[in-house]
Amino acid sequence: MTNKQILEIALQQSAYDCNCSAADFALKENVVTISRANPKARRYMPLPLECDLVSYGNNIVAQVSERTKSSVAEYINKFGVSRCFETPQINILNDLLSPLDLKICFMAQYFMPDVTHLKELECGYDLYILQKEDFADLYGKQWSNCLTSGDKERDVLAVGAYENDKLIGLAGCSADCEMMYQIGVDVLPEYRRKGVASALTTRLALEVLALGKVPFYCAAWSNIPSIRNAVKSGFRPAWVELTAKNTSFVHGLIK
Repeated sequence: MTNKQILEIALQQSAYDCNCSAADFALKENVVTISRANPKARRYMPLPLECDLVSYGNNIVAQVSERTKSSVAEYINKFGVSRCFETPQINILNDLLSPLDLKICFMAQYFMPDVTHLKELECGYDLYILQKEDFADLYGKQWSNCLTSGDKERDVLAVGAYENDKLIGLAGCSADCEMMYQIGVDVLPEYRRKGVASALTTRLALEVLALGKVPFYCAAWSNIPSIRNAVKSGFRPAWVELTAKNTSFVHGLIK
């Protein structure tokens, strides 16, 4: 699979997610669409959404509800693309959405593999491919970044790093949509900064590509260790996304 094919698959998936066409992400002007449920969308997206902004760098595609349409359109057309995804501008969007009982909730950047840089990496520990039955007992807090406890059926494959019989690191992938599998990875604290995460990530990414699927990786803006791992593993920034949710949902996430 080439980088061009990988990007085309990602753009088409974002089109399913955002109720638009893949070509919309390459336009110079912003695009506003009414959010709709779509069986081909990423399975964890609770469509329709009231406000969700996506950019591959050229423009912003905003999927909205009828009641947020004018406010969101005003916002994205007032500032440059990158500024719409950062403060202090985000505070303005929050103020526009506040009367509708909405707040900015999720902000993340997504990475796609660069096949010219993706290759197996060594870490000094044994790596093993794990099928569903092999990681069935690993659901819990320790590996919650790697496995989808709320929807175990999405988890299709994993790679474990072992020191003797001890599992020290895990990368898992979930079938979030038909063609794209999301990778999550974690390593026990005492084994970090030894190349384990990147070895797991690259091995799993290659396995996903061998299945004819596209691996993708998500990280929060501020999660520097995760972003470093993505880059070291041969992944490159592809798109950014910002999502608003109702106030009670947002407050429920604050612990």
